[in-house]
Amino acid sequence: MKVTDRAGLEASLDRRMLLRLGVFAGVGLATMPRLALAAAKPELLSHVRAVVERWVGPGKFPGMIATLGLPGRDADYVARGSEGFTDADAITPDSLFRIYSMTKPITAMAAMQLIAQGKLGLDQPVYDILPKYRHMQVQNVYDGSVTAVHPAKRPMTIRHLMTHTAGLGYTIIQKGPINALMVQKGLVPGQLSRIAMPGLFNGKPAPSLEAFADRLSEVPLVYDPGEVWAYSMGLDLMGRVIEVVAGKPFDVHLQETIFAPAGMTSTFFQVPASEAHRLTTNFAAVGGVLAPIDEGATSIYLDPPAFPFGGAGLVSSPRDYDRFLRLLAQFGTIDGTRVLDEAAVRSGTSDLLPAGVKFADGTAGFGAGGRVGKGAEAGIYGWSGAAGTVGMVDMIHGLRSQLFVQFMPPDAFPLLSEYQTALKADVMALMEKA
Repeated sequence: MKVTDRAGLEASLDRRMLLRLGVFAGVGLATMPRLALAAAKPELLSHVRAVVERWVGPGKFPGMIATLGLPGRDADYVARGSEGFTDADAITPDSLFRIYSMTKPITAMAAMQLIAQGKLGLDQPVYDILPKYRHMQVQNVYDGSVTAVHPAKRPMTIRHLMTHTAGLGYTIIQKGPINALMVQKGLVPGQLSRIAMPGLFNGKPAPSLEAFADRLSEVPLVYDPGEVWAYSMGLDLMGRVIEVVAGKPFDVHLQETIFAPAGMTSTFFQVPASEAHRLTTNFAAVGGVLAPIDEGATSIYLDPPAFPFGGAGLVSSPRDYDRFLRLLAQFGTIDGTRVLDEAAVRSGTSDLLPAGVKFADGTAGFGAGGRVGKGAEAGIYGWSGAAGTVGMVDMIHGLRSQLFVQFMPPDAFPLLSEYQTALKADVMALMEKA
């Protein structure tokens, strides 16, 4: 079964990320604080509710959930349907979803915390922590020969890793000889299904995060560091940086420093067998039809991953990920507990791109693993996942928004554009009532 080819996926990534992370754009920053006055209003998501109901049912999606969180209160949820066509369990805020690249902001914020603690530097060379990255080579031609290379003009830094400007490639994007080399070396930073899926996460992953990092250092970069935004394995490599600096396994560090203190009890690299009943089914969109590729009861996520994929490895629930977004919206505190330093959150949700580098069409910036809005979108930080999830936070006004569904590729249907339009309408309606 073929979900999409790599060229199609690369184009899909660009379209999807631009579409799904500008939901609050144009709402009007001057009037947004009035939303706090609408916190007691009973119906926050009437337009979003209509979209969810329209897209759930026979011949559509088995279930989905959308959320909106206002300052100082738990999120409101719109949940419809079941966790799979053959799984009758209702979708709830505690259902588990593969969040894929929504893992990246979590990994990046863990790195920002180490920076705030003085254990790591934003512009520190990666080779200070991982010596094998001291003498990197760069392809003379993007996706061309892996032997026609030149020495990198400058060292890659921690900033480069978290903003996708290190020049690293990505197995799901690169083509030709460099993709073959990556697959040969096991540079497969994610998992999808027990079914072979051409074009996505092909091959056997390296056996450990250390082996992954070592083997990645042997592959040419596709761009010189600090010159181009190119979606990459930078946050997967960051996982290895974090565990070396922290002196403990990357997944253990995340559990001890973010998940446990933030009360995120349903976020896993491996779903415990006791929680399999909460795991939704993931689908491939094939010719407009949804075909199951990873069912909860037999999911590949019930097995230990080859290593914790810092760029795409987590499963989480809408309730848990909202706690992460709320943690950011409250500048590092939640339920009276400080989890992240305020400086880590403020810096991580700001534009961290190197001077002269643009993200996409230049209308947005890029922070610690996520897009940073500009202009009418100022203050909005977030990212999306390859299986239909999206999470955003408005850092100026404390709003959080999410959509959780499971299908690939996520631009196979117009669901996401309809959701964006509906969310804007609901936010505007709240302001009118305030």
